[in-house]
Amino acid sequence: PFRAFERYAYRTAAGAIAGTPAAAAVLRAKGFGFGRATPKPIWTVPQFGVDEAVHTPPATPRSSASGHLRVGFAGRLVPAKGVADLIAAIAPLAPTVTLEIVGNGPAETDLRRQAHDAGLADRVTFTPWLPSAAMPAFYRRLDALVLPSRSTPRWTEQFGRVLTEAMACETPVIGSDSGEIPHVIGDAGLIYPEGDTGALRSHLSHLADDPAHRAALGAAGRRRVVAHFTMQAV
Repeated sequence: PFRAFERYAYRTAAGAIAGTPAAAAVLRAKGFGFGRATPKPIWTVPQFGVDEAVHTPPATPRSSASGHLRVGFAGRLVPAKGVADLIAAIAPLAPTVTLEIVGNGPAETDLRRQAHDAGLADRVTFTPWLPSAAMPAFYRRLDALVLPSRSTPRWTEQFGRVLTEAMACETPVIGSDSGEIPHVIGDAGLIYPEGDTGALRSHLSHLADDPAHRAALGAAGRRRVVAHFTMQAV
């Protein structure tokens, strides 16, 4: 009966709020707002607001050492999140490029095995879970946060809240082009084709060797969040 409920809601609602442009496109594809002279409006409003007073840059500047890069990931450990791609991208890089994974899920055993088999046991760490109040400190100790999501036939990345939280902390971000990630990052981070570990490795290598660009991306990310993704802006 759910499609009937959906049609009723579309017919009787005066307008709709979509969390992302892709969600708005889904509403239109399902016929919302048509069948009348003027289509019903859809307003696109981000689903999540960041508290910029909590998610702040580090009190002291990050290291400007070239060749060193502390990379982070936070989220569910499932294949669609693409963490295996991130581990594969880091493997050939210098030992001074490290990865901290925060999260848990059914793929954790396989990811630990992948890191061990690649000789990364001392460069990849796993933290099973952090409370939300501890996440800003996690972002601040990173040189880059990566969201390497991979789309599936039934799912694409719907927003990527960790991106806006990290950007608010002036942490440079890298994301795949899955779903809404490019729209969230805009021109304040780096994007690569999902599943392309070579392109991801190239971005990581570039950031490791260019501390000035890391700082510039971090500042741009903070500005973007303040303009579009704070709770006040939402």
